[in-house]
Amino acid sequence: MGDRMEGARRTSIRGSLLMARLVLSSPTGFAGAVIVAGLLILSLIGPVLAPYDPYKQDMSERLMPPSWEHPFGTDQLGRDILSRVLYGCRISLSIALLVVAISATIGLLLGLVSGYFGGLVDEALMRVTDLFFAFPRLILAMAVAAALGPSIINTMLAIATVSWPVYARLVRACVLQVRNETYIEAARAIGAGHVRILFRHVLPMVVHVVLVQATLDLGSIILLAAGLSFIGLGAPPPTPEWGLMVSEGRLYIRSQWWVSTFPGLAIMISALGFNMLGDALRDAFDVRLGR
Repeated sequence: MGDRMEGARRTSIRGSLLMARLVLSSPTGFAGAVIVAGLLILSLIGPVLAPYDPYKQDMSERLMPPSWEHPFGTDQLGRDILSRVLYGCRISLSIALLVVAISATIGLLLGLVSGYFGGLVDEALMRVTDLFFAFPRLILAMAVAAALGPSIINTMLAIATVSWPVYARLVRACVLQVRNETYIEAARAIGAGHVRILFRHVLPMVVHVVLVQATLDLGSIILLAAGLSFIGLGAPPPTPEWGLMVSEGRLYIRSQWWVSTFPGLAIMISALGFNMLGDALRDAFDVRLGR
C-alpha cells in the first residue's frame, strides 16, 4: 500500500512538472504566467509598495499629471492614482478568485450529479441551467447586483450567480463521455457507491476542464466586476477598485487622461494575462490527453 501511494505521488509530481513545461514552453503561456505571477505578487505586497494612503485626499494636488512625486498622477480628489491601482489589484483579484471558487464548486457538483445520474435529475438541473443561459450574462448580473445593493460582497454574489452554469454544462458533457467507461463499470461491479465513483473515478477526468475554464473566467470576471463598478452597481466609493476608478475619471478623460487610463490599463493587462494563461493550459491539456 505504501509503495502504491508513493508511486502515485511521484506520478502526480511528474505530471505536474510536464504540465508546467508544456505551458511555459509556449510564448503565450509564458507571457500569461509572468503577468499572472506579477499580479499575484502585487496583490500581496502592493499596499507595502504604495507610496501614499489610497484614501487620503489633498485638494491642493487634485488632477496633477504624472510626475516623479506621483508617477500615475492624482485624481479629482487629489488621491495618488498609483497607490489606488496597487490597492485595487488585491481587491480585483480577490473578487475574481472568490467568484471562481464559488461558481466552479456549484457548477462542478451540479454537472457531476446531472451527467452521472441522468434521467429526471439531469432534465431538471439542465432546465434550470438553461434558464440562466436565457438571459445575457451582464444584464442578469446587473439585475442581481441592483437588487442586492452596491457592495463588494454583493458584486461577488451577482457574478457567481451568472457564472456557474458554464461549469455545470462543461462538467456534464465530460461526465456523459466517461460514465459508461469500463473502469466505471468495474467500480460498480465491486460494489463502489455513487459518491465514491463520482469523486474517486469521475472527478479526476473533469478537473482539467474546470481548471482551464476557471483560468479563462478570472479575466472575464475582472472585466465584469469592473463593469458593474463603472455603472455604480459594484464597489462603493471611495473603494480603490479599478472599474470605479475608471468611472470616476470619465468626466476628465479629454483633459486629464491619466485618471482613467492607468486603472483601465490594469484591467486590460489582468484580463489579457489570464486569457493567455488559460489558452496555454487548454493547449497543454490537449497535448497531454492526446487530442
